[in-house]
Amino acid sequence: MLNGMLQWLVSLAVVTELVAICLDSRELSAVAGVAFVTAFLAGAGRLQGYARMLLVIALLILGGLAWRGSLNSGQVLKAASDAAFYSAFLGSLGLMQCLVRRFEVLRRIHDVLLGGRPMLLYPKYALVSCGVATVLSFGMMNLLCGSLSDTLRERGIFGESRLQWLRSVLISALRGFALVPLVAPTSVAVAILTRELPQLSWSQLLPFGVVAALVMVLIGWVLEQRRFRKVSSERVAVDGWLPGTGRLLFLILLVFTVMAGLVAITGFKVSVAAMLSVPTVTLLYMFWQERGLMPVLKEGAGQVWAMQNEMAIFAASAILGVALSAVIPADALAGLVATGGGVFLVAMVGMLMLPMFSMVGIIPITVLSVQAGLLPQLVAEGMDLLPVAVALVIGFSLAMMLSPFGPSVMLLSRFGQISRWVVAFRWNGLFALIALPALLVLTALVAWLIPGQ
Repeated sequence: MLNGMLQWLVSLAVVTELVAICLDSRELSAVAGVAFVTAFLAGAGRLQGYARMLLVIALLILGGLAWRGSLNSGQVLKAASDAAFYSAFLGSLGLMQCLVRRFEVLRRIHDVLLGGRPMLLYPKYALVSCGVATVLSFGMMNLLCGSLSDTLRERGIFGESRLQWLRSVLISALRGFALVPLVAPTSVAVAILTRELPQLSWSQLLPFGVVAALVMVLIGWVLEQRRFRKVSSERVAVDGWLPGTGRLLFLILLVFTVMAGLVAITGFKVSVAAMLSVPTVTLLYMFWQERGLMPVLKEGAGQVWAMQNEMAIFAASAILGVALSAVIPADALAGLVATGGGVFLVAMVGMLMLPMFSMVGIIPITVLSVQAGLLPQLVAEGMDLLPVAVALVIGFSLAMMLSPFGPSVMLLSRFGQISRWVVAFRWNGLFALIALPALLVLTALVAWLIPGQ
C-alpha cells in the first residue's frame, strides 16, 4: 500500500517540476523538491544503504547550516529546487526505458552489435552505447548488462570464456556510457553546469567534448581490440533488420526533433527540452499501443519509482552542492583566474577532483554539484568559464568509470557477478592512466588557445 502511494507521489513530483520549469517558478519547484525528499524518506527502508546515508547526511548538513544562520531562506529554497530538478531530470529521461520491453531489436542488441568485422567491435560498442545512453540514461546499462547475462546463459558460455565476454562487451559499454557527458545534451553533468551558468550552452562544450571522446575511444580501441577477437568466434549472426528497428529509429528521431523544436521556440536549454520531450513521446507511444490511460500511467509510475535509489542520490547531491558551496568564502578562489595558467590550474584541479573523490566513494554528481556552485563566483572574478566547464565534463566522464560506488559500475558488477573494485580499477585503471595525460593536454590547449585567453 505504502509503496504504491510513494510511486504516485514521486511521479506527481516529476510532473510538478516539469510544470515549474515551464512556468519558471522556483517556489513550485521547491514544492516538488519537498515531495521528492518526503517520498524518499518515507521509503527509506527500500533505498540502498549508500543512497539512504547520502540523503540523511545532506539533510542534516542543510538543516544544521540553516539553523546556525549560515544559509538564508533563498539558499534553502534553491536547495529544494535543485533537488527537484535533478531528480526529475533522471525520472523523466528514465521513462524511455519503458520502450525497451516493446522492441525485439533492443532485447537482441548484442547479436546486432557483434555483427561485422571483429576489428571494429570496440568502437562500435562504445559509440552505440553512448548513443543509446543519450536517450535511455542508466537504462542503457540495464539493457546491455541484463541482455548480455541472458545471452551468455542461453548459449551455455561459462568460465574463462564468460569472463572474456564480460570484460570485452560490458567494459566497452561502460566506457561508451561514460562518453555521454562529453557529447550529449541529456547528460546530468551538462544539466548541472548549464543550470548554474545560464551563459553556458551545450553547443559551446560540444566541439571539445567530441575531441575528448574520440581520444578516449581510440585509447580503448587499442587496449581492447585483441580481446574482442577472441569473443567474436562465439557470436550469432543476425540476418537483416530485426522487427521494430525502423519504428524505434523513428521514435528516437522524433524525440530529438521535439527537443530541437522546444529549444528553437521557447529558448529552453537542451537538457530541459529533453526532460519535456522524452516522457511526452514515450507516454504517447505507450498510449497508442495500450489504448488505455491507466495501464500507461501505472507502468510509467512504476518505472520512475524503480529509479528511486539514483533519484535519491541525485537529490542529496543537489542539496549538498548548494549547502557546501554557500559556506565557502566568497574570495576563496580570488586571484586564480587572471591568466591562462590560472584558468588551467582551476580546470586541472576541478577535473582531477572528480575521479579522485569517486574512487573513495563520493560519486561524481555530488562533487560536481559542489563545484558548480562555485563557478558563478569565478565568473564574477573575470574567469572565462569554458575551459573549466570542459575540464569538469571530462573529469565527470572519467569518474563514471572509476567510481566503485557509482550506479553504472554497480550495475555492471551486479549483472556480471564481478567485484565492483575489479571493474573500476583493474579493468579501467590502465585505460585511465593512459587517457589522463592526453586529456590534460587537451584541457591546457582549451585554456590557452580559445578566444579571450
